[in-house]
Amino acid sequence: MDTVENSLSIFALGGVNEIGKNMYVLQVENDIVVIDCGSKFPDESLLGIDLIIQDISYLQENKDKVRALIVTHGHEDHIGGIPYLLKQLNMPVYASRMTLGLIEIKLKEHGLLRQTEMNLIDSKSKINFNAITCTFFKTNHSIPDCLGIAFHTSEGVIVHTGDFKFDLTPVNNEYADIHEMAELGKKGVLVLLSESTNAERPGFTPSESLVGGHIEDAFRKANRKIFISTFASNVHRVQQVVDAAQKTNRKLVLLGRSMVNVVSVAMEQGHLNVPEGMIIEPHDIKRMAPENVAILCTGSQGEPMAALSRLASSNYRQVEILPEDTVIFASSPIPGNERNVSRVIDNLYRLRAKVIYGSGSATGMHVSGHACQEELRLMLTLMKPKYFIPIHGELRMLHQHRLIAESVGVERENVFIINNGDVVDVNNSIARQTRKVPSGNIFVDGLGIGDVGNIVLRDRKLLSEDGMIVIVITLSKSDGQIISGPDTISRGFVYARDAEELMKEVDRLVVTTIQTTEAPNGRQRNVLKQSIKATLGKFLYAKTKRRPMILPIIIEI
Repeated sequence: MDTVENSLSIFALGGVNEIGKNMYVLQVENDIVVIDCGSKFPDESLLGIDLIIQDISYLQENKDKVRALIVTHGHEDHIGGIPYLLKQLNMPVYASRMTLGLIEIKLKEHGLLRQTEMNLIDSKSKINFNAITCTFFKTNHSIPDCLGIAFHTSEGVIVHTGDFKFDLTPVNNEYADIHEMAELGKKGVLVLLSESTNAERPGFTPSESLVGGHIEDAFRKANRKIFISTFASNVHRVQQVVDAAQKTNRKLVLLGRSMVNVVSVAMEQGHLNVPEGMIIEPHDIKRMAPENVAILCTGSQGEPMAALSRLASSNYRQVEILPEDTVIFASSPIPGNERNVSRVIDNLYRLRAKVIYGSGSATGMHVSGHACQEELRLMLTLMKPKYFIPIHGELRMLHQHRLIAESVGVERENVFIINNGDVVDVNNSIARQTRKVPSGNIFVDGLGIGDVGNIVLRDRKLLSEDGMIVIVITLSKSDGQIISGPDTISRGFVYARDAEELMKEVDRLVVTTIQTTEAPNGRQRNVLKQSIKATLGKFLYAKTKRRPMILPIIIEI
């Protein structure tokens, strides 16, 4: 396995050429600092997979050099993988107050909180790790307490922006440290790593404060219960929902575990101001007039088990959506989730609800938390980097960000479009990209971490498409003759009662195959199984044009 030996090296183990599971690594001599450790939700092709995390084999090989995990903010794609990382590599965690609160919830669930060193940082903090000194600056995003990081090294300053936008009228009155960014640029930034999520969108991202007026207007127009769904972590949006509920004399119900957890942490830390007695329990809804109730729930992305999906399918205890209730999607679908969101919207219309949905610009119910082109250009202008690495985005976004960097004077050859695992080495303040370290996806399935690979996924795909046939047969150990069977079981292939002739033909073919198969050292089970699979595979495809999984079970007595 490659070991980074240059004086300074930068690489990603997740988060470039993809959206999600962000993890970036800075190594200076014998010090390694990890930035963020997120997770990624699987698409429909990864059957049964719960979560995708990073391959950290490089960090495990160099565990004696790993000094800390520094987290820029509390979104799932930046903190979701932390419990799985800490189970394999125990290291100090540094994060802001809100981010630490959300990480602690995860560590409690995994039984890791007591054994993890948690360190509170803010924009004024300074941390020394032998060859690396870290300072921080405030940024705006769709969750409070977001930080950018400046790494001061003997080679120069490396800056990681975290997720950001420039919101000049933030809901919480916490402004970005533009002066600190400019000061870093004035002193000289060697390498800038900057997020690319909205690099394809021109202009500026609208302020979050614009959403509040639209939410309040919708609350005033609704004459029955209101259901509003947004990302639980968007605390600024939650505050605007609380404000609208207060102004329209509505009590607020929280549905969904992540919503309850985030609101609890945000209230404890003063990021969320909720009037006394406003939040009520779901079972209190029935004693309230419908025009005095608002329900804030998870499920804006159509997740099948989230609160809104269950409400839309009338599958939520204590709470139901009735005709003329108003349902608001205070979000835009993440690419890949459109079908799930559409399914939920259709179900809501079947319940005869009034639904407000669509892109944020169309409804006014959502603005992005990520910088558009002019803000990315502003960040580059403030930082004035010699070298630039666009991160946090798919390939087309990274290329668009490269063009933006070139437009403000970064030399084309000084922009590195990297993949996960590609290493940018810096020696004598000159950067080159020539090597790779191991990287990839690790699948979490239930309690299993990394035990599901391509072979298992291929089997699941086969089962989901053409089903399976199980053939159970008992043979004599002494002479190989059939004692009982074959018994054929079909699951997801054909309904046996409607295909009796086909099943009889399968049985006859199995018997014939066993009787005619010659195997070395007698009838070895593996040889028989392969013969049955091959013979039945050809026969079933010829008869049905399907390729079910064939599972022979041979018992010898």
